[in-house]
Amino acid sequence: MNTNHWLLLAAFLALLLTAAQPLGLYIARVMEGRVGAAARVENLLYRLCGVRPDAETGWFAYALGLIVFNGLGLLALYGLQRLQLWLPLNPQGLGNVAPDSAFNTAVSFVTNTNWQGYAGESTMAYLVQMLGLTVQNFLSAATGIAVVIALVRGLARHSAQTIGNVWVDLTRATLYVLLPLAFLLSLAFVGQGVLQNLTPYRTVATLEVAHYDAPRVDAAGQPLTDAAGKALSEPAESATQTLAMGPVASQEAIKLLGTNGGGFFNANSAHPFENPTALSNLLQMLAILLIPAALCVSFGRMVGDARQGWAILAAMTLIFVACAAGAMSFEQQGNPLLGALGADPQFSAAQSGGNMEGKETRFGIAGSALFAAVTTAASCGAVNAMHDSFTPLGGMMPLILMQLGEVVFGGVGTGLYGMLVFAILTVFIAGLMIGRTPEYLGKKIEIHEMKMSSLAILVTPVIVLAGTAIAVMSDAGRAGIANPGAHGFSEILYALTSAANNNGSAFAGLSANTPFYNVLLAVAMWFGRFGVIVPVLAIAGSLAAKKRVAATSGTLPTHGPLFVALLIGTVLLVGLLNYVPALALGPVVEHLVLWAGR
Repeated sequence: MNTNHWLLLAAFLALLLTAAQPLGLYIARVMEGRVGAAARVENLLYRLCGVRPDAETGWFAYALGLIVFNGLGLLALYGLQRLQLWLPLNPQGLGNVAPDSAFNTAVSFVTNTNWQGYAGESTMAYLVQMLGLTVQNFLSAATGIAVVIALVRGLARHSAQTIGNVWVDLTRATLYVLLPLAFLLSLAFVGQGVLQNLTPYRTVATLEVAHYDAPRVDAAGQPLTDAAGKALSEPAESATQTLAMGPVASQEAIKLLGTNGGGFFNANSAHPFENPTALSNLLQMLAILLIPAALCVSFGRMVGDARQGWAILAAMTLIFVACAAGAMSFEQQGNPLLGALGADPQFSAAQSGGNMEGKETRFGIAGSALFAAVTTAASCGAVNAMHDSFTPLGGMMPLILMQLGEVVFGGVGTGLYGMLVFAILTVFIAGLMIGRTPEYLGKKIEIHEMKMSSLAILVTPVIVLAGTAIAVMSDAGRAGIANPGAHGFSEILYALTSAANNNGSAFAGLSANTPFYNVLLAVAMWFGRFGVIVPVLAIAGSLAAKKRVAATSGTLPTHGPLFVALLIGTVLLVGLLNYVPALALGPVVEHLVLWAGR
């Protein structure tokens, strides 16, 4: 890493942590119901929907409400995709989405994953983008906030049988947090040149005429071949280009703030209409981590000890800095076969400036590698570079950030509740060391909490590793690999890691828009989401019912450097150890082969 890289990382973290403090206090206030005159709007919505805001429930009813709510959203989004040809706001006349792709996309956006196996500008009409995808961006993010607030209530309350009202939490998260922030960020994006319109696609004249070889076809439009079966082609030229239009800024804002990911265009945040400038790139990275960081402050405020929130935030930040610095450093090293180790002298300085393959020149290595670390540290699939083109270890850094369970800031809500589960595990391990019952925030951690914590931590690795094994053992799974060997294995491992951790980014070298991968990844996304949410809510209910015990001289302080170090160690050992053999088969062996010059 050079000085510019360190300055960018330092400036980014300074802006992030500065903005997290006031936003975190605001989120705590609105989720506790202290909203002033705005409560009139909230109460009107409750009356229209028949919700009793004062009727709280236990953890099981809370979880059931979330699953039913998201299940209905899945059906609605699937129906919109399957009917889009006959729906309004489709000036391009785009056809209905195929059943398997529609199912995968519906599960993807409902689970906050936003994995996209299709090209957005040539697949989804404006109405589906706005009423389907953008709406689910709000609702899936609100689901994550609701779950973490319920868990925080479980830690803050004592001798209670309820953890909140799921409909109230969803409403407040959407109405007071996500909508205002998305509106302001949309305006900022429009000011930077991000598109926001409903006009048909435009055909414009290019500055130069493009010459290329086009396949020759018969009267039926089928490719012609010669006697040897080789496809025939003929010279062609083009002086025009079709530019996709659409309501991009509004979807872009919530896709980032809600750590949803995906993109209006197939090129995602590398597209100049979606992320046009270096300033918009910085705003996008800040938007991804803003709410996850702020929720740590909210946690400290709601449990009555701000130091608890800052301890969690410190652990997240330290791990993030290590991984971001690693990604930047490995990408700056470049490809040795195109550098000093190359056999041909003409390539001796080909990558002296680092690995720029698959990156936009307006962002460079620093802006691209940092974005990759940010989007995979959070549960966000937005990308501004091709991760498939990263160096082996440069690509391993985003992979590791996801495999940690995306608790390093993590998604909106998901990062904090995942890290709190690790905190519970940390105090349990510390308790075993000194032979006493572990406690966290005045609550004894006992058998039930440990069973649920273990389930929440292990469900994702099981899905990732089992799914990867199924894919590499089946013909349909191997058929999607574009690059054989270790890199091809990394493509599959990355896809399953991204799906099960509800990230949505991809190496993009895997042809995943097939019935096999659409179904496999959809299953991974659904159980990766709710297989964690249900045990987390069970922990919330159990902790809320416990009595608070007074701290003694034997109680482990959970706000100091010792706890931060123990928490980081637990996250790295427990979160990552499951994946070491798989990483050895993929990016590690690819790195060794590459630097051996083979």
